[in-house]
Amino acid sequence: MKRRMIGGALEVSDWCFGTMTFGNQTDEAEAHRQLSRARDFGLDFLDTAEMYPVAPVTPETLGRTEEYIGTWIAKYGRQGWKIATKITGEGGVARDGAPIDGAAVRAAVEESLRRLQTDHIDIYQFHWPNRGAYSFRQNWRFDPSGQDTAKTLAHMDDCLQALKALREEGKIGQFGLSNESAWGTIRWIDRAEVLGAPRVVTVQNEYSLLCRLWDTDMAEMSIHEGVTLLSYSPLAAGFLTGKYQGGKVPEGSRKSRQAELGGRASERVLDVVEVYMEIARRHGVDPVHMALNWQGTRPFPVMPIIGATTDAQLQHILEGYGTELSPELIEEIEVAHKRNPMPF
Repeated sequence: MKRRMIGGALEVSDWCFGTMTFGNQTDEAEAHRQLSRARDFGLDFLDTAEMYPVAPVTPETLGRTEEYIGTWIAKYGRQGWKIATKITGEGGVARDGAPIDGAAVRAAVEESLRRLQTDHIDIYQFHWPNRGAYSFRQNWRFDPSGQDTAKTLAHMDDCLQALKALREEGKIGQFGLSNESAWGTIRWIDRAEVLGAPRVVTVQNEYSLLCRLWDTDMAEMSIHEGVTLLSYSPLAAGFLTGKYQGGKVPEGSRKSRQAELGGRASERVLDVVEVYMEIARRHGVDPVHMALNWQGTRPFPVMPIIGATTDAQLQHILEGYGTELSPELIEEIEVAHKRNPMPF
């Protein structure tokens, strides 16, 4: 696989392996098969979180995904995996929904290391900001007017001091964000430089053919600040596979567990998906392979987070790695996007 540098210090495969189904849709044996397949293929960068698995997220399953990764590591050794994980934000299932602060960061890192059965996390991420976010369709009515700037900056300093200490202890390497904005990312970077703390190197936001909020101010920020987009839901929670076309809901699919798919199941989405299905058919490209490899054509640093419920699905995804997309196909995608913007 191709390699990519993150933050000028961490070299990883240019696709990231996502694990959020481990522990609900994907049992432990299947999770281990997927980890082995991905590593054998050449992936060495995986993403997880303390709140995983999803579909649904519950207090009872908190940390189970990290535990499955940990039992694989205990059995086979770390095998070169670079690991990114996340602390759950305010209102989440961890710590009774308490917001993120420096003490919570330290406690969560220690717990993740224990579950993962390792001694180092390569990128430690904040799942969403305390002040709120416009992710998961909140962009349509986003209102930041109630945010307290001074409180936010004090919170950043508190957390960055904890991250600095954890880095000095060798427990974490890099720092990343998730579900963040341009303003938030720049402020984290500014405060880290003042404090000599870990600088933001990645932001994990949703990005796909159907969700392109990153394309403007976040893209500009990422170029100037050297921040890589780790794009989650690059297949739009399965819509871009085509499996939900015609109103189908395959047994065991995420939609069979979460009908609205985080607000993505809009009245427009199937019609817009069909536009991209037709582009793929016209150019003789598998739609999954088109959606994932398109991300590599973007004019900013981006790495898709691939994930699968089953080993067979993962194999199909990996078979498409490196699929070349013609300039004509890419241009058709841009025309389709302009005609069918943001279907959810």
